[in-house]
Amino acid sequence: MNSGSHLDVAIVGAAQTKYESAKSHLAYNELVYEVVRELLETTGVKMAQIHSQITASQDMYDGKTISSMSVNEVVGGYLKSECKVAADGLQALLYGVARVASGAFDYTLVVAHCKESEGKPHPITGSMFDPFVERPLGLDAMLATSMQAERYQTSRGITDDDLATISQRRHRQAARNSFSQRSGDYSVEQIKNSPVLMGRIHELLAGPTSDGACALLLARANEAKRFATKAVWVAGLGNSTDAYWTDRDLTESKALQDAAGRAYRAAGIDNPEKQINVAEVSARFAFEEPLYAEALALSKTKKIHEWIASPDAGPSVNPSGGAITGNPATVVGLTRAIEVYLQLSGQAGEHQVEHAGLGLAHGRDGICGQNHSVVVMRSNSAVQ
Repeated sequence: MNSGSHLDVAIVGAAQTKYESAKSHLAYNELVYEVVRELLETTGVKMAQIHSQITASQDMYDGKTISSMSVNEVVGGYLKSECKVAADGLQALLYGVARVASGAFDYTLVVAHCKESEGKPHPITGSMFDPFVERPLGLDAMLATSMQAERYQTSRGITDDDLATISQRRHRQAARNSFSQRSGDYSVEQIKNSPVLMGRIHELLAGPTSDGACALLLARANEAKRFATKAVWVAGLGNSTDAYWTDRDLTESKALQDAAGRAYRAAGIDNPEKQINVAEVSARFAFEEPLYAEALALSKTKKIHEWIASPDAGPSVNPSGGAITGNPATVVGLTRAIEVYLQLSGQAGEHQVEHAGLGLAHGRDGICGQNHSVVVMRSNSAVQ
């Protein structure tokens, strides 16, 4: 494909809640209703025009089977083609793009929701592990992640100060994003001395417990054209799942390399470090950001320390503050896509990146990032 290619599918609108530690005053359908109503009002598209809905939620977090049933009516899924993705929200976006690109639908609504505050993380995330050996040992996502962090830091020579610097940068950026849950001008020492969650992972090196929802609207080319600069085109996408966490090297992310390679080839990108203007990376832990930057080829492995120290070199990464400042599971990846959409359509407000024409959104899921999705997008002006 040439530099201006795309898939004839565009994001034409997006909405998200402010992310908070608890939204106990809202039921799931009320939480989702908030973003769907805003999306319809801002795009001017009527619910009657949308015949395809993809929702992202997980039964374990919602505390019920078929968790999408809680929100089916408010997303307009009654007697329409609604489908649930029990994975990261960016994977739901890939599904939605495929539906629109097939020519079967003019519009597809993609919605993700989660209220982490209403569940206990140990039994919920522990359900991912082998039930015969690993669950009886008490393994959960935090414990596995702390082991991965130790392994990655040791292999790359990344210090606690390096990770505190990343966290400091993101929390300062989050102060310019009104949707962020946690922000502040923390010192490196404050971050390093924040309460220990597990191993070398401190409270301010990890995303907080979070509640929220987000939604975006996909449109076919003939419908998207009327949105002018508010239409952002999907240029490439990729998804890949790696081996079980005990059967792979946790200092690398082969699945993300594979997913990114597919997205880059589709978008005609051969030098992402130079060509991509803004990247939103799903890193809920500080150590994940350099790990995933390497896999996305935004930074070369031998230059990772230089990348950490020089935030202005290469693409602008997580100008929103990123997931470390607060996004719930399932919602994280779709939020990254929305933030890239806002950047490329010039609607990012105080955290707007100048001259952003090409962007990347990343989502991850599973134990120690077993599954990864990547979406490359172009602004309307970059496609002309």
